[in-house]
Amino acid sequence: MNDLTFGEILQTAEDTPEGVRFAVTENWKQGRTAYGGFTAGLLLAAARQVKADLPPLRSTLINFTGPVISSPTLTARILRQGRNVTTVQVEAFCEGKLCAQGTFSFGSGQESHVNQDLAAPQAPAPDEVEDFLPPNIPLPINFFKNFDAKLIEGHRPFSGADRGFIRAWVRHKDETVRQTPEGLMSLADVLPPAVFSKARKLGPNSSMNWICNFLSDDLTSHDGWWMMETDLTAARDGYSSQVMRMWNAKGQLVVDGMQSVVIFV
Repeated sequence: MNDLTFGEILQTAEDTPEGVRFAVTENWKQGRTAYGGFTAGLLLAAARQVKADLPPLRSTLINFTGPVISSPTLTARILRQGRNVTTVQVEAFCEGKLCAQGTFSFGSGQESHVNQDLAAPQAPAPDEVEDFLPPNIPLPINFFKNFDAKLIEGHRPFSGADRGFIRAWVRHKDETVRQTPEGLMSLADVLPPAVFSKARKLGPNSSMNWICNFLSDDLTSHDGWWMMETDLTAARDGYSSQVMRMWNAKGQLVVDGMQSVVIFV
């Protein structure tokens, strides 16, 4: 199959007796498996199909249980529908084996006198900073070609830096998904693991689980650009924990998350 954009991938959805099936093309892979954000975006797409009038997305918990090496079949069910929050579980199967699982919480906005925000760090505009991967650095993974990324601060992978930290402007090249929940979900994992900034040599990695809290009803950003950072909290015995955040173009924190990543270096 020819390479497809993420928007085109969503259009491949096919209802089967086992669930909804999506295509996976080579341009969305990292090694033998699909990029984690891609898988999470498909899980969210299936979750949003289970009920027509779901409230805004508030939180997700993704478990990457196995490689997505072929077109996954996804099944979704409502775990609970309360007065304010609806919780949906989605499972993805590849060749009969569980490869990913997502739990999505959708909730109506509530009146509250408590408000707090974490303002976006000061940063140059996307057109004022260099590409995350300059032309002289070969692209190590297929899926990254689907995104624009501009390095603001921090260190590129395998640079042996003292700190595991990356801050960058990121967006989909596919304009059709820039302002959609699935587009944001698939974008929110695009930066390399923060631990790789400290690594001194190339090696594989695998995300185990990923939690994201969505702090706004509005999951869009001007011209598709989001300021994203990933910050290593700790790494030991080949396992790392990182905090991940995304601000929209107005400087409002929209995504606050954490991810567990296994490294083999």
